[in-house]
Amino acid sequence: MSKQPELPPLNALKAFEMSGRHLNFRAAAEEMGVTQGAVAQQVRGLEERLGLRLFQRQPKGLAFTAAGRAYHQQVTRAFDILLQATDDLRPRTAVVTISVTPTLASKWLIPALPEFTRQHPEIELRILATEALSSFRADGIDLAIRQGTPPFGASLDARLLFPQDVIAVASPALVAGHELPLDAGQFASFTLLHDAHDLWSEYARQVLGHVGALAAPAMRLNQTSLTIDAALAGQGIALAARFLVADDIAAGRLVQVHDGALNGQRDFYLLSRLSPARGKAVEVVMSWILSRG
Repeated sequence: MSKQPELPPLNALKAFEMSGRHLNFRAAAEEMGVTQGAVAQQVRGLEERLGLRLFQRQPKGLAFTAAGRAYHQQVTRAFDILLQATDDLRPRTAVVTISVTPTLASKWLIPALPEFTRQHPEIELRILATEALSSFRADGIDLAIRQGTPPFGASLDARLLFPQDVIAVASPALVAGHELPLDAGQFASFTLLHDAHDLWSEYARQVLGHVGALAAPAMRLNQTSLTIDAALAGQGIALAARFLVADDIAAGRLVQVHDGALNGQRDFYLLSRLSPARGKAVEVVMSWILSRG
């Protein structure tokens, strides 16, 4: 039996591959984290072992010999195969895409993401924050959180996440000196922060027992998250779903200025496709979101 040729040392091949990629011993040494002399010695030892020159040493770097160029192509291909084989062994990160409104994203979901990442590092969450209704199929959405009124489409799995429980909140500094809860007349002393839902008239009627619009200054913003931020800044009283401001209330950054709440039919639901192939990662994310509801 003929004796198989022995492979050169792996370190020497790696030094040669990197030196050929940079055509410079110094740059190869920086990438490998060793000295320039060590790389040059490894390449020199490889050349002696093979009995041929792989590089021409030049004042400003290296140049391949004809044999060196052909050998470098094959060695690079071999390292690429090893890297791919190693990568194939690693567990793949599952990706789950969630469509939420910008307010839900900024005030409720994103603050909780570090907790989810600690619990499930194998799952990558992608957040699509938009007011537009996303298509599960066309937009590649796995889950959506939206306000709505049942019944939903037959192809959707809808789970109640939060009831529509809207409360009035303000900065403690804004209402300092006023006894809480405020009555309907006292609301007129403050700027009312309106969002795109514009629930103040309904809140006044159902919660405060006040007929017609409240005679109060108004500031209008297009998203609930902005009215909450304005309330935090002491610019007025905002209406927001209780769960969106629960952390701010617990931390003392906001106070509920009236005990009543506006309860409606447009509750918050977690939506997904009714599909047996929904995937384990999607099920994990669903369970985590529902546990926070």
